[in-house]
Amino acid sequence: MHASKEQQDSLIQIKKRSDFLTIQNKGRKWVSHGLIVQVAENENGHKRIGYTVSKKVDKSAVKRNRIKRRLRAVAADILPTGAKDGQDYILVGRPQTLIRPYETLCNDLRWCLRKLELDA
Repeated sequence: MHASKEQQDSLIQIKKRSDFLTIQNKGRKWVSHGLIVQVAENENGHKRIGYTVSKKVDKSAVKRNRIKRRLRAVAADILPTGAKDGQDYILVGRPQTLIRPYETLCNDLRWCLRKLELDA
């Protein structure tokens, strides 16, 4: 079950490396088996989302891209309704992201948001 098109539009993609580094350095993070969530407040009041999977996770670009696609799908299902406005979110892929069941990944994201006290 995927979020509706208008809900997906509420998530703005983070693309600049400088934004990623700011969130990484000034934000908070929580680690689960399937993914890592990094969060920082932003000044524009929107929900922004970014995805990253390093070569340390897997050398294969095909597998890293598959991990990113899975992270995008999880974010599209959970973040539009399950996250607070005015926050930047970065989902970091882990080796387990590729093999964990989809529903478990969704639960991992919900769990991280609860632990960071950011569930809406």
